[in-house]
Amino acid sequence: MLAQLSSVTQSCNLRAATKKLRLHPDSSPMSTPSTIVLHQDDIGMCHGANLAFSELSAAGAITSGSVMVPCPWFSEAAEMARDNTSLDLGVHLTLTAEKRHYRWSPLIGASSASGLVDDEGYMWRDVASTRRNADPRAAAEEMCAQVERAVASGFDVTHLDAHMGAALAPEFCGEYLRLADQYEIPALMTRTLSAYGPNNHLAGVSEEQFAEFVQEARRMQIPIVERVLETDFGRPVSRPLSKGHYEGMFSAVASGEESGWYFAALHPNAPGEVETIEPEHSHVRTDEYRLFGSNEYIRWLKSGVVRTSSMRDLRDAMRRARRSR
Repeated sequence: MLAQLSSVTQSCNLRAATKKLRLHPDSSPMSTPSTIVLHQDDIGMCHGANLAFSELSAAGAITSGSVMVPCPWFSEAAEMARDNTSLDLGVHLTLTAEKRHYRWSPLIGASSASGLVDDEGYMWRDVASTRRNADPRAAAEEMCAQVERAVASGFDVTHLDAHMGAALAPEFCGEYLRLADQYEIPALMTRTLSAYGPNNHLAGVSEEQFAEFVQEARRMQIPIVERVLETDFGRPVSRPLSKGHYEGMFSAVASGEESGWYFAALHPNAPGEVETIEPEHSHVRTDEYRLFGSNEYIRWLKSGVVRTSSMRDLRDAMRRARRSR
């Protein structure tokens, strides 16, 4: 599998050689206490996601986020991050389009030969279908195209992560790590597969398979995250979202014995469109938006109980470590 991706990787490397990411000054060293990145996923999916990212980043409730490049509102998110360099934005590598009616297609085109699209020409709705049908070479080309478009849009790309965990599947993870290595940015990886939040999307992948990629990430000096904490998409509308849920989740990490970096995969979204896009789960997203923007929650977050950081901090630490080799 690694061999069959070599030609795609070489092509991506050649194109990347002509594009240099702006290296920001080192901002902070790798921290030894437990540190949480408060990360917003799914930016670019809709205007409400972008609005939430802008507002909550300004309030300090979100410290990093990642954008879905194939989605309709990518250009707005890219413009926001380009114009406001304090925003910490990475690429949420996207190989699925899971919504019922709100869909998107690969940047490289909707050819059925790629295996990346269903009969309607959109990305598959679930990771299992993508793994079963996608040509790994086409997936590698698509991931490369998404990173290249983000870089070309002019904002400071801080990291990579994976929508629904798809890029962490064994068929695609090698290219995921190579892109991180090539651009000298972190790719979200956990010590074990069980420590990764959307593990349910990677049915059938063993810890042994995943461990091979963790070892490769370590060889590349890509930082390893202890664990992913995630939005509870199973919470029903009838159960209100309380500040105590996140206080408990984050405080448990802060007081735990395992020091290191933790990644909170959060999904706040301003109301307006998402109720139609995702009617069954829209309350999960809009409730997070309201809670994270509340004065009470922000006061608690800034009280010092939890040590927060950003993917830009992690990237700068990664680059320092590489330069010291």
